[in-house]
Amino acid sequence: MATPFVVNIESVAFSLGPIKVHWYGLMYLGGFLGGWALGEYRRRQGRLPVNADRFGDLMFYAMMGVVIGGRVGYMLFYTAIDWIWTDPLAIFRIWDGGMSFHGGLLGVLVAGLWWSRRNGVKFFDTVDFVAPLVPVGLGLGRLGNFINGELWGKPTDLPIGMIFPHAPDALPRHPNPLYEFALEGVVMFTVLWLFSMKPRPRYAVSGLFGLLYGCFRFAVEFVRVPDAQLGYIAFGWLTMGQILSLPLIAVGIFLLLLSRRAPYAPVAVTPVNAS
Repeated sequence: MATPFVVNIESVAFSLGPIKVHWYGLMYLGGFLGGWALGEYRRRQGRLPVNADRFGDLMFYAMMGVVIGGRVGYMLFYTAIDWIWTDPLAIFRIWDGGMSFHGGLLGVLVAGLWWSRRNGVKFFDTVDFVAPLVPVGLGLGRLGNFINGELWGKPTDLPIGMIFPHAPDALPRHPNPLYEFALEGVVMFTVLWLFSMKPRPRYAVSGLFGLLYGCFRFAVEFVRVPDAQLGYIAFGWLTMGQILSLPLIAVGIFLLLLSRRAPYAPVAVTPVNAS
């Protein structure tokens, strides 16, 4: 039997004097830059009727939505609520760890709503445009989790089992970050990108995103160890991640049904220039 791989990777990519640059931060940066580049490609095809400057504003607002929403979501969903009156500055200590995808998603939606109203674009046309870009950041973020040796799964006898030094024991465990990288990153990006290459009715791309992420996250939580401070919420198996994913599944199905009678999002006849 092969010796299990030990997830003991140096989390610091390089140092600039006293400043240490972590792989996790680079993954976030790569997600933003990758999404920006792919979005600019789609914008030039006429898939978003704005110029490069306004598109840049959208990506900046979305980036802020991810960071602020992700941190606020983690503090609200995954920690004891008494931090609000006992340690309110904890919300700013991002270096201590703690980001929530669901919170980040809400942050991006708020940012998208703000940008859409300012630029005269239908909100769901904006969301449909951004949705295929999100898995780039999702996938890279999960690679960052893997490098950090966190979010480990339950013990397993399968050959893919890996040892996480920060886990409470030295048993081979499901490498959950890699599962989520494959599903939330590679699979979701491939499906959404190919699906959105052709004009689709309004709500369709957003609905498919919500359905895919909700189902993938709900499924992978069955082999992931829940957050220590929360444990299982109910039935001895239901996690907070699954609870937060159920609304996404429901909204995804609703949007897909709604798209059947919705108009197609407008697409520029000629590519939008870079000005």
